[in-house]
Amino acid sequence: MTAQLFLNSISKYSNKIEQIKHSAHAVHENVNQTYDKIHPYGYHLDMVVSFVRRYGHEVCASEDDVLPIFFGAYYHDSIEDARLTYNDVMAVARELMSKEQAFMSTEIVYALTNDKGRTRAERAGEHYYQGIREVPYAPFIKLADRMANITYSFHHDANEANLHMKEVYKKELPHFLAALHVDSPDKRFALPATMLDELQKIVAGK
Repeated sequence: MTAQLFLNSISKYSNKIEQIKHSAHAVHENVNQTYDKIHPYGYHLDMVVSFVRRYGHEVCASEDDVLPIFFGAYYHDSIEDARLTYNDVMAVARELMSKEQAFMSTEIVYALTNDKGRTRAERAGEHYYQGIREVPYAPFIKLADRMANITYSFHHDANEANLHMKEVYKKELPHFLAALHVDSPDKRFALPATMLDELQKIVAGK
């Protein structure tokens, strides 16, 4: 999909995208979740979606996939952090999309939900990344999620937590990108080269 066609589709579905945005914000507000202990969690969700808007045309295969991509981005942490179940997410998606789109949306959210584990490594191990690699658009949205976190950590380093995560993200990056890579001609599993270039520049401090 060309960049212009993608933007046209976003405009066409702007009302539904706004509904998805506000409902996702509310889901996290309902459990009092914040970002960096100072921002509403919607701050992070909006950052993730900003990268989806910028690079989505490089992976989007059809106009029918635009809403599932945005839904997946806005709801990617809803099961993991906001106490929703798979069926809860499906029910929300079905109110806004067709059955097929709702299934795609919910599968993205489920794929991006961390596994059970005592440590960061256990919660995001090989089983977790394998699940991401099997779901269309999940690698792209996971990359957008990580870009949002890295961008924040590299530009808000005034507290100890951000300084720590800045180093964690930098150390994890090669493995993280390798774990997301899918050797497939299907663009829905792609990691856009321009997006990767921007990520590397952020990490390099450029």
